[in-house]
Amino acid sequence: MALVAGVDSSTQSVKVVIRDASSGALIREGRASHPDGTEINPELWWDGLEKAIAAVGDLDDVSAISIGGQQHGMVALDGLGDVIRPALLWNDTRSAQSAEDLNRELGGNQAVADAIGSVLVASFTASKVRWMADHEPELASKVAAIALPHDWLSWKLQGGSDFSELFTDRSDASGTGYFDPVTSTYRRDIFARALKSDRDIYLPRIVASNEFGGETLGGIKIGAGAGDNAGAAFGVQAQPGDVVVSLGTSGTAFSVSTTSTHDGTGAVAGFADLTGNYLPLVCTLNAARILDAANRILGVDFKRLSELALSAPAGANGLTLLPYFEGERTPNRPDATGVLSGMNLTNSNPENIARAMIEGMLAGLADAVNALVVQGVSINRVLLVGGAAKNPAVGQIASALFGREVIIPPVGEYVADGAARQAAWALLGHAPEWNLGKVTHVQSDPTPHVMEKYQTLRDATVNW
Repeated sequence: MALVAGVDSSTQSVKVVIRDASSGALIREGRASHPDGTEINPELWWDGLEKAIAAVGDLDDVSAISIGGQQHGMVALDGLGDVIRPALLWNDTRSAQSAEDLNRELGGNQAVADAIGSVLVASFTASKVRWMADHEPELASKVAAIALPHDWLSWKLQGGSDFSELFTDRSDASGTGYFDPVTSTYRRDIFARALKSDRDIYLPRIVASNEFGGETLGGIKIGAGAGDNAGAAFGVQAQPGDVVVSLGTSGTAFSVSTTSTHDGTGAVAGFADLTGNYLPLVCTLNAARILDAANRILGVDFKRLSELALSAPAGANGLTLLPYFEGERTPNRPDATGVLSGMNLTNSNPENIARAMIEGMLAGLADAVNALVVQGVSINRVLLVGGAAKNPAVGQIASALFGREVIIPPVGEYVADGAARQAAWALLGHAPEWNLGKVTHVQSDPTPHVMEKYQTLRDATVNW
C-alpha cells in the first residue's frame, strides 16, 4: 500500500492528510494554526507545516507529497534566498491602486484579460510586486526571485537553497497576473512592468500536474502542487460543467471548463485548473467570517445560528446584509464596509439578523455563480464545500438563492485531499478515483425576491 500526503497551507491554518494512493482511504491527519493578518513572515508557514507533519506522525512511510496553498501571496527573495519582507497575502488590499495603474498601463481591462485571463485586482501577485516597487523601492531592488506560498513551501521541503529547485504549477501561476493560462507561459513583459525593472528575476519553473518537481531532504517525491481552489476542485473530483462554491475565509465560485474565459469586467478570473482545463473563478473576500461575526453579534454558536435563521422567513422580514466586512474583491470595492439595511422595530430580532447574515453571505456567491453564467460557463451541478457548508441553514438558503439543487459532499479537507490525489496521480501514472462518501442533495423553493433586494442594495452603495 503506497501512501501519499496532501497539504493545505491556507490563510488561517495548515492541514496535512495521509491517504492510500489507490483507494484514497484516510490513514491519518494533522493540523496547525497560522497567525491572523494580511501579511506574514513565511517562516511561520514553515513552522506550521512542521508542526502539522509532527501531528500527523511524520512522513517516514509516505512515497509522495504535494502542497496546495493560498493563491496570490507574494514571497520576495533576495539573492541568498532570504525573505526580503513579510509576504503580502491575497486579502491585503493596499495594492488596489497598483492594480488599477497596471491595468491602465497595459492597455485597459479588456486588454489585460485577453493577455492573462483576468483583470488585475489588489489580490494578484503582480499588483503586490508593483506596490513594493512604488512604496519600498530599496526592497524591490534586492528581489532575485518571487514565489507563491505553495512554491516556497515546496522549495523549503527541498532545503530552500537553490533557485533552480523553485517550481510551481499552472493553476497557481495563473493567479500571479503575469502568466498566460492558455499558453502556460509567464508574461515576463508584464512582470517587468510590475517590478519597474527588466532585471532577470527568477520565477518558479512550471511543472505538469501529473509530474514530480523535486524531492524532500528525506527522499520523498514532491508533486507540482496547486492553488487552493484548483486543489479543491481536484479533491472533490469536479468535472467540466460542475460549479464548486467554496465557503472558506474567502468565498469562491469556480467551474471546471474546457475553454478559457477573458472577462474584461473583472468579475470572473480566468485561471487554469489542475487537469489541463480551465478554472473560471469568482472570489469574494467575505464568506465564513460573516458567520463568525453573526455568532459574535448574537452571542450564539453555529448550531443556534442555523436554528435562528431557519425560524425566520426568506428575506428576513426586510433585513438585507451587504457583507463587505473586509472590503470586497468581486465587485472590486477594496475600501467598502458592511451594511445591514432595512431595520425597523419589528424585524430587529435575533432570528431575522441570523437569516440576513447568512443570506447576505450567500447572495454574494449567488452573484458569483451568475457572473460565470454570463461568461458562457455551462452549469450542470452546484457543489457546496467548506466548513460552513455543514451548517443546515447554509445549504437550504444556498439552494433558494441559487435557484437550483445544491450538492454537499461530506465535510472534508478538499484542498489537502486534492493535493494528495495529485501526488497519487504522479506516483501511479493515472488520476485515481476516490470515494467521497455520502453526499447530501438540497432543493429549496427559489427566493428571487431576496436576490433582487440584495442587488438593489449592492447597486445603491456603489459609491459608499
